[in-house]
Amino acid sequence: MNKKFEVEKDFHNTRFDRWFKQKVLDIPQGLIEKIIRKNQVKVNKKKTKSSYRVQENDIIEVFNIDKIKQTEKNIITQYIPTNTERDKYDDFIIEDNENFVVINKPSGIAVQSGTKSFKNVVDTLRGTKYFDNAKPFIVHRLDKETSGILIVAKNRAYAQLFTSLFRIRKIHKIYLAVVYGEVRKDVKVLEDNLVLYENDRKIVQKATSYIKVLKSNSQYSLLELRPINGRKHQLRKQ
Repeated sequence: MNKKFEVEKDFHNTRFDRWFKQKVLDIPQGLIEKIIRKNQVKVNKKKTKSSYRVQENDIIEVFNIDKIKQTEKNIITQYIPTNTERDKYDDFIIEDNENFVVINKPSGIAVQSGTKSFKNVVDTLRGTKYFDNAKPFIVHRLDKETSGILIVAKNRAYAQLFTSLFRIRKIHKIYLAVVYGEVRKDVKVLEDNLVLYENDRKIVQKATSYIKVLKSNSQYSLLELRPINGRKHQLRKQ
């Protein structure tokens, strides 16, 4: 069975392999490359590459789609919030327009679904009036127990824009933290080599954060922190 697809505006300038996984079949990268080599897929009747950036209104044909075998994966079920949970988000919305919302995320809820976090912000927003005709796109994350400003895009174009702005440091993240013990006010920068493991491989990453002591006594300190690198759990580890 052959099937034709037309690229929607929301996917304009997206890599072909990413478009394929989201709109056709979620299959491994190697299988996508194999399909391309065997000419089982064409863009505007021409051979393509996995790195090709699809354009709005491109016509993509997939041949023998019924013979492409998908790999079994762990499927995470979408969280279905109650009406009460949806209504609560009226209190959290700081900004709402046609391209994105800004939320004051409460602590105790994950940004998106995971193996240990079923209830999440994304699935709850999906059923609210703020995303009535749009899909939530996450452009940055906050830990489950961290409260604070969260930007959620309503289309792919703004998701890519915000992701780029975070990457080139045009948007800055500032955190407030209460820590045990007294922190000296002359401490301005935290510089550490953070260690993490991927399987049996040890990875060392340099982490730099600016620190400002707002209040401090012998038991606790209130700090303003600005991470520069954005390493995983950077501030907690430092």
